[in-house]
Amino acid sequence: MITILSKMFIKNHEDVTNPQTREKYGMLCGGLGIFLNIVLFIFKVLAGIASKSVAVTADAFNNMSDAAASIVTLMGFKLSGRKPDADHPFGHGRIEYIAGLIVSFLILLMGLELLKSSILSVVDNTRMDTSTSAIIILTVSIVVKLYMYSYNHKIGIKINSAAMEAVARDSLNDTISTTVVLATVVMAHIFPNIKFPLDGIAGICVALFILYGGYDSIKETVNPLLGNPADKEFAKKVEEDVMSHKPICGIHDLIVHDYGPGRLMVSLHAEVPGNYDIFSLHDVIDNAEKSVSQKFGCMTTIHMDPVDIGNPELATIKEYLEQTACTLGQGFSIHDVRIVPGDSHVNVIFDVVKPHGCTYTDAKITGFFEKKISDYNEKYNCVVQIDNPYI
Repeated sequence: MITILSKMFIKNHEDVTNPQTREKYGMLCGGLGIFLNIVLFIFKVLAGIASKSVAVTADAFNNMSDAAASIVTLMGFKLSGRKPDADHPFGHGRIEYIAGLIVSFLILLMGLELLKSSILSVVDNTRMDTSTSAIIILTVSIVVKLYMYSYNHKIGIKINSAAMEAVARDSLNDTISTTVVLATVVMAHIFPNIKFPLDGIAGICVALFILYGGYDSIKETVNPLLGNPADKEFAKKVEEDVMSHKPICGIHDLIVHDYGPGRLMVSLHAEVPGNYDIFSLHDVIDNAEKSVSQKFGCMTTIHMDPVDIGNPELATIKEYLEQTACTLGQGFSIHDVRIVPGDSHVNVIFDVVKPHGCTYTDAKITGFFEKKISDYNEKYNCVVQIDNPYI
């Protein structure tokens, strides 16, 4: 159904990189989610009242919280689609991540409320009255929630939306929790005289599952706000594209800034031969920036680093430094090696990439390379810059 509706109401529905198209997908999925959750809420409340089941009633209010989550998602897509302004020059795309975070907190709130009511049900050993109508309503609810998970997950991947992925995970959690409630109702229907508090225990299990889902969803939405490393596959494609522009002979310090889906900023250093005409090299860099921007739909800034490719002394010391970096451990690398000769000594200037989780201090790494350079040639003076990996 969502495919038919998207073709009917979304112009250029295949152009998912377009912010307006993404916004319309979000509005469509959010609106459908609100409608379906309200319908489920009404029928589950009636079933919960009829069966006197705390688990069924709580599951109904879980659907109402899902409707609220869909409203938040809908608002997030609407606000994130606003154009850049003086206060937000990179746009408002991260509002979508904030919307996903709010949805995650709503999931946690619902889980805590369900846990509270379920514990009270166990303490009071509340008995529920089962009915065929409750079983039918819960079964239909599972089917609807599976459909909601399917279209939210599919569209979330299609338009690269963290908020929709959060809603999809919530729908999947609802499917599992409703299945537990249904199993409880069926068991109570088959064994009407059982004294074990099935309803409350089922409610506690559902609540714990919802809380775990909320926690997992928070991690998924907080990470883009804090700043994720560049996707390795994306970084590889960017590198391949930049390297296709000759005479660029290497890249480093590739950083991807995420200001919301479809709003990426890429910056990197491109190594070029130092003996080429500066104006020709500048033209090559301009063409590389334009190519990456058009191909990957991002803003691109490339810094030009001249390399003395015809210097055999530089090539030798660079190879020595690369081998030395490997002895420190996996993940260490060097780049941007330069030699600046002087009257009394020669400065060997380079950057060292220090992997995340490394226990070595910057001072210890610097001292290590200073000794290695001094051992290699006592006239060499080591000048080290410690970098962090961004991929």
